[in-house]
Amino acid sequence: MREGPSPVSAVPRVLPPNDPRQYDDLAAEWWRPDGAFAMLHWLARARAALVPPADRPGALLVDLGCGAGLLAPHLAGKGYRHVGVDVTRSALAQAAAHGVTVVNADATAVPLADRCADVVTAGELLEHVPDWPRAVAEACRLLRPGGLLVLDTLNDTVLSRLLAVEIGERLPTVPRGIHDPRLFVDHRQLVAECARRGVDLRVRGVRPGLRGTVRWLARRMRAAAGRGRPQSTPAGPAPEIKPTWSTAVLYQGRGIRRG
Repeated sequence: MREGPSPVSAVPRVLPPNDPRQYDDLAAEWWRPDGAFAMLHWLARARAALVPPADRPGALLVDLGCGAGLLAPHLAGKGYRHVGVDVTRSALAQAAAHGVTVVNADATAVPLADRCADVVTAGELLEHVPDWPRAVAEACRLLRPGGLLVLDTLNDTVLSRLLAVEIGERLPTVPRGIHDPRLFVDHRQLVAECARRGVDLRVRGVRPGLRGTVRWLARRMRAAAGRGRPQSTPAGPAPEIKPTWSTAVLYQGRGIRRG
């Protein structure tokens, strides 16, 4: 017997693009590896790979836009105190259950001390922030000299808008309206803004592996047709996020705060 509609198709209200209330409506999706936020799991693993083990006791990692704490499993054993900052309380409750020390705040006004962090991460955040330079300023403010900034976001290009919104938001389980393409972040402007704030950021394009993504899409389409909702555990391996020559769609940044 087929189950009822998936949580994504049963969203009870229509909200403007990029409205944070969408994350409350989709709260049950965070930890479904094949669900609405599947790609965030893939990106969290790739982001954590850029974070080295802590080089001192008590090292602090501040996770801006932490959501439900998807980065936490990939930081296990690296020696950081993981503090997550987000505006969505329903997501923070789940992050806390996964060992994250949570702070309910906007990424443009973080109630933490200057130069408190050894690492600041901002994963899939900046393209959701109306004033992304303020979020960058906060990330850089939080870093101690020699501290590491790691981020990933969507570029402000026609190709990015086409793939991430026009095509991406029509894929199985991907929520419609989760992005506002007017907020996408030009990589050259981001590098310049970080430099102005004392962080030498280097960027590289990344993408999901093609074969893994095709297999994942096929799996999701079968699940949508046969069961109506994703399982709580993935039915197969997740696609890997791989470097690519182009930053035109999705890109990572990694930079060190100058002294």
